[in-house]
Amino acid sequence: MQYLGIDEIEKALEQNQEVCSLTVGISMQPMLRQHRDIVVIKRVDGKLKKNDVPLYKRTGRDKLVLHRILKVTNDGYIIRGDNLYTKEYDVKDGDIIGVLKAFYRDGKYYDCEKSRKYKTYVFFMRVSYPLRYIWKFKLRPFLGKIKRFILAQKSRKT
Repeated sequence: MQYLGIDEIEKALEQNQEVCSLTVGISMQPMLRQHRDIVVIKRVDGKLKKNDVPLYKRTGRDKLVLHRILKVTNDGYIIRGDNLYTKEYDVKDGDIIGVLKAFYRDGKYYDCEKSRKYKTYVFFMRVSYPLRYIWKFKLRPFLGKIKRFILAQKSRKT
């Protein structure tokens, strides 16, 4: 197996080839699982749209990132990983080297343009974001404080 660097990936995509890669990182979970799922990246043809998942270079870093487009702006894109809560603003077309075409999960192929399961997943992740945010940053910490308070009261009684 040959591992490709950023330059080799860019060259392959410029030549209209697709690139397959094992995923690294947790930012796109639960859709893409680290070191388990394989992504198929294709060359970008034209302007991307909301919900596309571009492969792009982070400014000032020698690192490629695969995150979902939340919004298309005049200056670029607002992007966030499915498992993240902070947005990246103004990712430019020049930063993007490819876009997710499909992925393999447990040996099954999911086409990002045709798969109903994939489109249902994207819809669910988008509409559930406010609830996931409230759970992670508001409700879960509050419940943790209540739990610690109850445990402290129990330990005082003994």
